[in-house]
Amino acid sequence: MPTAFIFHPDHVLHHTGPFHPERPERIQAILSHIEDEKSREPGSPLHDLIHLEPVSADLSWIKTVHEPSYVDAVPGWCRQNLRDLPTGDTTICQESYQAALLTAGAGLAGVDAIIDGRVDNAFCCMRPPGHHAESNRGMGFCIFNNIAIAVRYAQQRHHAERVVIIDWDVHHGNGTQQIFEEDPTVFYISIHQSPHYPFTGLSGECGEGDGEGYTLNMPVAAGAGNEIYINAFKDIVAPAVTRYDPDLVFLSAGFDAHCDDPLSGTTVTEEGFADMMQIVMDLADVLCESRLVSFLEGGYDLNALAQCVTEHIIMLTE
Repeated sequence: MPTAFIFHPDHVLHHTGPFHPERPERIQAILSHIEDEKSREPGSPLHDLIHLEPVSADLSWIKTVHEPSYVDAVPGWCRQNLRDLPTGDTTICQESYQAALLTAGAGLAGVDAIIDGRVDNAFCCMRPPGHHAESNRGMGFCIFNNIAIAVRYAQQRHHAERVVIIDWDVHHGNGTQQIFEEDPTVFYISIHQSPHYPFTGLSGECGEGDGEGYTLNMPVAAGAGNEIYINAFKDIVAPAVTRYDPDLVFLSAGFDAHCDDPLSGTTVTEEGFADMMQIVMDLADVLCESRLVSFLEGGYDLNALAQCVTEHIIMLTE
């Protein structure tokens, strides 16, 4: 079956200013590179993508992972045209709320398409990103935690029992961890540079209460590259996911661990991301009939981001 490419042009409504790293040009660079690849390769699997346009997520789904008081406050903050969310370092404008609802909706559309049997997997090419958003606050360029919302949707609407989230963004997904840290039905796995923003994700953080043992953090030092990342996926991630035996795999696909990224000190290359992706896809193939939803998170060098995402999508189609 094909791959869903989920995108909405209103991502550009979320204006962050000309010098902000998380800017609309990120998506535009990806789209341009995909079109260039399609024009060069008439037989490219990119021609076979199923293009889906999301609708805004219903607030009831957003409130499954975020406190209602926070969710209800966001539109007012945006209407006030504040420079940043009062809860953290996330630049907003009057239209940011609309863009955030659509981005959250992208994950729901991907889950539906997979569960309904229309596609094997999906890539959500939207912004703002989400994995730093905690239950009661946005931060780190994130307003709502898109992947967490989609996970709860898969569990409550489609009755998924066990879900794994793999996060290879260079920054630790503190929000995703915080939302699920007491929940054994969601296994959160993160490899990230440490020390680095947001200065969480130590190896000793392994979940709390009933969720103890269902958070796996793999902090790596600045300078870590392909070998360290790939060995971690082979030796730690693959066995842990296999033991957990999930019904669905979710991927926080940030590409800011790339050697050219201005916000990281790690040195992963396009080939490194491809090798990690192959391991993730093999796990999804064996454990859950290829059911995989990938979400764009970070990645701030436009050329590196566009190349990595295009290869990422091609791999999903294979």
